[in-house]
Amino acid sequence: MYMDQDFDQLATEPPTAAGRNPEQVLHEVFGYESFRPLQGDIVREVVNGGDALVLMPTGGGKSLCYQVPALVRPGTAIVISPLIALMQDQVAALRELGVKAAFLNSTMDFEQARATEYALATGKLDLLYCAPERLIQPRTIELLHNASLSLFAIDEAHCVSQWGHDFRSDYLQLSMLAQEFPGIPRIALTATADERTRKEIAERLSLTTARHFISGFDRPNIQYRITPKTNANKQLLDFIKAEHEGDCGIVYCLSRNKVDATARLLSSKGYTALPYHAGLSAEDRARNQERFLREDGVIVVATIAFGMGIDKPDVRFVAHLDLPKSLEAYYQETGRAGRDGKPSTAWMVYGLQDVIKLRQML
Repeated sequence: MYMDQDFDQLATEPPTAAGRNPEQVLHEVFGYESFRPLQGDIVREVVNGGDALVLMPTGGGKSLCYQVPALVRPGTAIVISPLIALMQDQVAALRELGVKAAFLNSTMDFEQARATEYALATGKLDLLYCAPERLIQPRTIELLHNASLSLFAIDEAHCVSQWGHDFRSDYLQLSMLAQEFPGIPRIALTATADERTRKEIAERLSLTTARHFISGFDRPNIQYRITPKTNANKQLLDFIKAEHEGDCGIVYCLSRNKVDATARLLSSKGYTALPYHAGLSAEDRARNQERFLREDGVIVVATIAFGMGIDKPDVRFVAHLDLPKSLEAYYQETGRAGRDGKPSTAWMVYGLQDVIKLRQML
């Protein structure tokens, strides 16, 4: 799954946008005419050396809030990301725009990792994506101390919270960034955090004095529909046939068995439906995710193991055949629909058996 990062090219080219202002970078690198609401304020705060805690809806443009400052401030931005597939997709997209980006993760062999470390040490990178477990290693900390850094971005920051829907213990050690690198601005970003979770994120990441930027949750292009469950399979087939024939979508189920059965059902009806859950091999999961990202009209049937950080703009529907585990999780999962701003549907059927199943799982 390793992606060749082409360091021979990096060795001969300077970093991307030194000396330009945020608006220039936004237009010349990313092709946008103006910032969305809050984006500009967040970018200016970080460019000026301030810390920020950002709560912005899925599809609201969180990545630009650290990518633009990374290209304005001198040095390399370190982006802490929890998912290998996500960081590899973002690096690939940035490199297509001419940005000098790379990643450090467990897919790399020794030589590949050393080449990335050398590119960082010699100032050839604008952004370096890194998993939290890699970042907290003493070797990585020493490497960062010997590099010129522009900022730290902590993506999917709800992973730091035990109240959040995707707790990751490695995130708890990221508070050390404040002590180890006191002069480097830090920005933590999430799409799902209630007031209690935001408070916990700020405390655990030593961001209690950071400015908070909180955007509204409304996604007006997504139509939310919830209906009682009578015959879930028939209801799902009728919904897709009537409203989303040929569209790309995600169907969430609570159990692996139900994921497999639903994928088989949809495939038998002529849809390109692929399963995704923790019971599949890493190779099968990676292959199915890659097809979902690259092909048109693919439906992924998945447990909640699928989706965090998935950046596919044309997901036209997200369907739930079982109740999600929390309202936060439901918002995160349905937020994967309609990132391109076009009309999309969040559709769910529910029944008493869902409550029983969730209690059994607890």
